[in-house]
Amino acid sequence: MGTWLTEKFGLSVPVVGAPMANVSGGKLTAAISSAGGLGILGAGSAVSADWIRTEGAIAAASGKPYGIGLMAWSVSDHPDHLEAVLELKPAFVSLSFGNYAPYVEPLRQAGIVVATQAGTVADAVEAIAAGVDLIVARGSEAGGHGRNAVGTLPLLQAILDLTDLPVLAGGGISGPRGLAAVLAAGAAGGWIGTAFLTTAEALTAEPVRERLAEATETDTVYGTVFDAASRAGWPDEFGGRALRNDFFDRWEGREQTLKSDDDGHAEYAAAVRAADPAASSLYAGQGVGVLAGRPTAAEVLADFATYKALLKAAATA
Repeated sequence: MGTWLTEKFGLSVPVVGAPMANVSGGKLTAAISSAGGLGILGAGSAVSADWIRTEGAIAAASGKPYGIGLMAWSVSDHPDHLEAVLELKPAFVSLSFGNYAPYVEPLRQAGIVVATQAGTVADAVEAIAAGVDLIVARGSEAGGHGRNAVGTLPLLQAILDLTDLPVLAGGGISGPRGLAAVLAAGAAGGWIGTAFLTTAEALTAEPVRERLAEATETDTVYGTVFDAASRAGWPDEFGGRALRNDFFDRWEGREQTLKSDDDGHAEYAAAVRAADPAASSLYAGQGVGVLAGRPTAAEVLADFATYKALLKAAATA
């Protein structure tokens, strides 16, 4: 039951650990890769190039293929991030959210597989024109940043019909049943983030872990409130899906005011430092309801690996 993804990177499970800032550091990235998936380091806009080098070295120490995720809008302000990635030469780089086209060929020339996340068919058309090697069909169910335009399955089907490039499916794939479904549809693998949020190797703070474990599938909300408060530089075009909290409810609909409200920014920044779930951004997808305990990344991958039995059962039914 191999796919392009498993054959290209020698994986035992067709799962890519989505890059998540402040969650997927070198330790989680290495753990996913060591367990048979492809771990991706989440290099957020606030990290330094030296952080990328240090955490990338940790990810590479497993000896398994790994990747690094970058935001195009941030790379334009931090070209040293791209320089650090080219120095490390990971097997895989995800470049999304902004004008990533200028960076595709330098990465490919370095022998790196380049992917981008597409939230619409139009995004996928742009990705093909930019020369990427792989497209992630990121549905609106997904946690973190992206578009809120199309659900995972409609988007996946449309992009698979559009191109012969390998396509990963991301958004709402919380376990082996979801993975089996997208593989049966023709995806090369799953782009999985939320399932790894509370793993032992994640950078997730303890109060955040506890709130995530309590959440249900209806507790997430999409918007730009947290980006307005953080002033990190995210384009309004790409909001984020996170757990709804009191801070979001107070500011929803007043995002433009929040961008220049110093008290709101200070409250949010203090909440992030304290890992306070009531006012900080807890990015998670609609699959958050399955989270429980503190599994290792290997245990999460082992659960996803049971997709094989599900597909076999479906084939013989």
